[in-house]
Amino acid sequence: MTTPPSTGPRLRALRTRLLVLIGAVLVAVCAVMAPVAFLVQRALLLDDLDGRVMDAAEHGLAEASLRPDGDRDLTFLDGNGHPAGLLAARLDARGTLTAAAVTGPDAGPRTLTDGQRAALHGIAPDGTPRTRTVPGLGTYRVTGLDASGVRVLAGLPMDDVQDLTGRLAVAGAALGAAGLAVAGCACAVVVRRQLRPLDRVAATAAEVALAPLGPDRPAGLPRVPEADTGPGSEAGQVGAALNRLTDHVESSRAARHRDEERVHRSEERMRRFLADAGHELRTPLASIAGYAELMNRGTAPVDPALAWRRVSAESARMTGLVEDLLLLARLDEGRPLRSAEVDLAALVAEAVWEARAADRDRTWRLALPVTALDASTLVTGDEPGLRKAVANLLANARLHTPPGTTVVAEVEDTAERRVIRVRDDGPGIPEHLLATVFDRFTRADASRSRSGPGAGGSGLGLAVVEAIVHAHGGRARVRSVPGHTEFTVELPPRGELPSDNQVLGLSEQR
Repeated sequence: MTTPPSTGPRLRALRTRLLVLIGAVLVAVCAVMAPVAFLVQRALLLDDLDGRVMDAAEHGLAEASLRPDGDRDLTFLDGNGHPAGLLAARLDARGTLTAAAVTGPDAGPRTLTDGQRAALHGIAPDGTPRTRTVPGLGTYRVTGLDASGVRVLAGLPMDDVQDLTGRLAVAGAALGAAGLAVAGCACAVVVRRQLRPLDRVAATAAEVALAPLGPDRPAGLPRVPEADTGPGSEAGQVGAALNRLTDHVESSRAARHRDEERVHRSEERMRRFLADAGHELRTPLASIAGYAELMNRGTAPVDPALAWRRVSAESARMTGLVEDLLLLARLDEGRPLRSAEVDLAALVAEAVWEARAADRDRTWRLALPVTALDASTLVTGDEPGLRKAVANLLANARLHTPPGTTVVAEVEDTAERRVIRVRDDGPGIPEHLLATVFDRFTRADASRSRSGPGAGGSGLGLAVVEAIVHAHGGRARVRSVPGHTEFTVELPPRGELPSDNQVLGLSEQR
């Protein structure tokens, strides 16, 4: 048993790849945005702190400018209103700290130690904020100002900034992780929902792959639902393509089945054709051989003249049958058709006169168009072939209608076709034979018995008519009800014989 193709792992791999790719993109975005947000927030906080440090430095410079000669004077730190942990210092002309102190939350200013003063060494009073770590006090943001020889330093602790940025970093990381988790779950749900049409397409494809394609399959192949075949999505395009492929498969399967049926019917017809042809040829041969044997013995009570007439009749019958078979075989073989201008009116008139001369038991009539004299009934074709076709139609009426029947041969011309009609008021063709009346060896009497050489026909006359008409690019039809049977032959007008017609020139077959 054939194992169904595994589509699940591939779909899961696609779903996994999509989730991994989306997750990687989200992580990359978060990995870039989180540091950027952290740095932006830190810069904003530092800008705010730098502004306060600058305000403190300007305030201290203004107070110190009131006593420009006291480069050790830090009395401007006395009093209230100073930020907690404010650090202030005075510089001499060489940039050396002459005095430095820091305010406390509850006590007055406290002088810095030598180690703490060393941490402030090298800060120029140029108004540029700098970060320095002061032992025992922490990290400070410090700036210096110089006005008319008065130089001061001012600094504020960065504890608040560092604490706030730390908490922002932790909160951002937590929010980022939570956002990634939520986004991942949402993406998983969205991807699963978006891939459902593809799942259904894959399931339909698996059913098509497992469906039997034999001629005995009772129903058609499964199709992707119309809702999953919209051109607006990739899954819909795949579903529509699968439906088109399924249609092609079913069309090919139906065509193959029809071809097989046609081949089977052709083989059946060929076997029937060979059996009928063999029987039709064996019957006159057996009759000829029998009469010849009787004549050779010389003792049978057989009139030699009668025997010779029977032998001649059977020979003529066999000759006609062989000629018809050869004609059909050559028509099937295909060779270029010899063509010339043929006047259908004259041809049909001659055929009717010949039929009237050969058979006085029936009434033969001719109906020609009024315009028959102005070349309106000319066609391009093989005159002997067309003559044989018309003669076969008249012979068919003679063989299969009772005496007293009226047979009318008519020629019509239209803008597109030239039409020959042969109709009679005989008993008509049985309904079950109408579909196969132009097939070879089709006879009203399905048995192979014959009462004599003139009884019925070989079943090839109408087949020859159809083959000749088809060779001229026309078609033959029949309509029949009791009391009215009409054969119609339609031919293209003059000059319209198909150039690619591969049919033997009938005038060379005689």
